[in-house]
Amino acid sequence: MRLLEKRILEEGCVINNEVLNVDRIFSQQVDTGLLVEIGKEYESRFGNRNIDRILTVESAGIPIAMTTASYLHVPFVFARKQAIPIMEGSSLNITAYSCSQAVNYHMYLLKHLLPQGERVLILDDILSNGEAILGLINMCRQAGAVVAGIGVAIEKTFRPGRAKIEKEGYDVVSLTKIERFENGVPIFVR
Repeated sequence: MRLLEKRILEEGCVINNEVLNVDRIFSQQVDTGLLVEIGKEYESRFGNRNIDRILTVESAGIPIAMTTASYLHVPFVFARKQAIPIMEGSSLNITAYSCSQAVNYHMYLLKHLLPQGERVLILDDILSNGEAILGLINMCRQAGAVVAGIGVAIEKTFRPGRAKIEKEGYDVVSLTKIERFENGVPIFVR
């Protein structure tokens, strides 16, 4: 997706030739025009898969899931990274490792928000080591939901995330792929 690549080059920040900060695109500042185009793109790629619900993890996945959900006409839910006192009822709790922050974190979701048998589209902002997406896959398994698709806005192809997800039997749709960082600049797969 050339528009996303353009925005990454303009607004992204590469840290230590390893971490891509997209705070000005997805997380703290949201480029709504770009997100509308991302939602349209995911609708074109997943619209024929009979999706019932979208699942993501807070925080940068939320705007991606919201715009896509509006095009697919389905609800979206997000796993929280902290349990909160008002989360009443049975919940799913998965641990994942963040390579960008070098910490383990938990993801929480009330179980009734991921109904058994529903076809779920998992979306996230960046695929690197794949731990967040694997955690969301495990949430679906625990809830008895079916993973009907996985999409990421940005994939770091030099990291093992895709291979881990494919080993579990799932394919990944990436809107843009980065093969490496060179002198603080993303080099995209062509």
